[in-house]
Amino acid sequence: MPDFLPGLPADALLAALRRSPGNEIDSGKFDSPESSSALAVNAFGWFLERPALLPPLPAVPMGRPETVEIEAEMRFPWKGGRHPWLDAAVTTATTLVGVEAKRYEPFRPGKAAVFSEAYENRDWGPGMAAYDALRRDLAEGRLRFRHLDAVQLVKHAYGLRTQGQKRGRGAVLVYLHAAPAAWASGKPVDPAAIRAHAVEVAEFAGRVKGADVTFVPLRWADLLAQWAGLPALAAHAAAVTARFGAL
Repeated sequence: MPDFLPGLPADALLAALRRSPGNEIDSGKFDSPESSSALAVNAFGWFLERPALLPPLPAVPMGRPETVEIEAEMRFPWKGGRHPWLDAAVTTATTLVGVEAKRYEPFRPGKAAVFSEAYENRDWGPGMAAYDALRRDLAEGRLRFRHLDAVQLVKHAYGLRTQGQKRGRGAVLVYLHAAPAAWASGKPVDPAAIRAHAVEVAEFAGRVKGADVTFVPLRWADLLAQWAGLPALAAHAAAVTARFGAL
């Protein structure tokens, strides 16, 4: 059984992890010292049964949280195929916020990813034109990202758009990322890779600015600093930092 931080609803978190397709528990990936899933689950899992204590995320237009989910599926407007799963989802009276959390992934070799014909055949609406253009540039090889998984983020945006409309809420995609100085082994992370990742994040944000799904890049360090400054969350922020180190 994973060693969750104090105060987390272990049974509910285990159920959420086993419901998702990542196989994080049985594969042992969750117990890796470099697991981004373990970081996200331990950080946001604390709010699963106390969503009102989660403040609006820094620079995210969202309002006060009503619910917090871990391993949240954002289904497309079709039945078959794979649908996006986000590390966390926060619902407010006006907004559906999806959180895609990364830790070391941007600094590992990239994975090939493609878009099926279903994405091209669907009319996502004029407010998603910027994501459509980005998708086509990625699919046709006119644009490449080395460190940012742009294909995954575009798919997440479409899923959030679908579910936001279904629930009568606006949609925000939060890219929660780290800039770790070293791997868990102690080997330094290439500073040039960290800088290149930041450049790619900024380019992605610029390309989809003004779209119906608002894209907000957020550093783990900034989120934990926010929590550390609140009396109700200071102990939890300190526990996350003690377990996972500087982010």
